[in-house]
Amino acid sequence: MTAIGMSTKNLSVYYSDKQAVKNVSLDFQAKQVTALIGPSGCGKSTFLRSLNRMNDLIPDCKITGEIWIRDRNVNGPDTDVVLLRQRIGMVWQKPNPFHKSIYENIAFGPRYHGTKNKKQLDEIVEQSLRKAALWEETKDRLHNSALALSGGQQQRLCIARSIAVRPDIILMDEPASALDPVSTSKIEELIAELKREYCIVIVTHNMHQAARVSDKTAFFLTGEVVEYDLTTNIFTNPQKQETNDYITGRFG
Repeated sequence: MTAIGMSTKNLSVYYSDKQAVKNVSLDFQAKQVTALIGPSGCGKSTFLRSLNRMNDLIPDCKITGEIWIRDRNVNGPDTDVVLLRQRIGMVWQKPNPFHKSIYENIAFGPRYHGTKNKKQLDEIVEQSLRKAALWEETKDRLHNSALALSGGQQQRLCIARSIAVRPDIILMDEPASALDPVSTSKIEELIAELKREYCIVIVTHNMHQAARVSDKTAFFLTGEVVEYDLTTNIFTNPQKQETNDYITGRFG
């Protein structure tokens, strides 16, 4: 499968009368990791959730602007959001495995989207767990509860679950913030592997993590993108004073 990128054009998000994201236009490249950084409440997670229309579920939330995948604006009213979320996977801050077996966590999505053949499901489960670097740890207990896994394993399972429906893009909202350093390192290694196939957008508060895992970085402040550039430039030669102040710890 060939990964694709996506872009936003003048994307704004409102909660009732409050504008949380202000006219953000960004391009996300295929087979790259883009990090979204900035202080708490700056709009980066709200922006991330907009990319696969998760904010549609929030009452009084209004989104304007465009979200482009290939030649289609998926922020239009005719978009099938179920299919959209199949193409754009989501990994949350805290692991959220289903109260099912390891196998059923992975098979649930493909089965929902029409795959019924047991052999095909077996192959998808194994392939997804291998891509998430979890197969060797779980292959002998696929029918045990996913809740018996450690926190780090559960997060890799959630990544495997998102991979199982063959997305083009994976969104990650602080995927390692609830994990210990060893599990965090495994997630970061996994991100480096996954970007060979997927366009990945990650929100992180961890400056070191952003520098380690991403190719490009966008710095958000009060709902706006202050600076967007190659990660090496953002962290070694930022063009805006606000960016420099943030990454050097002067605020945030």
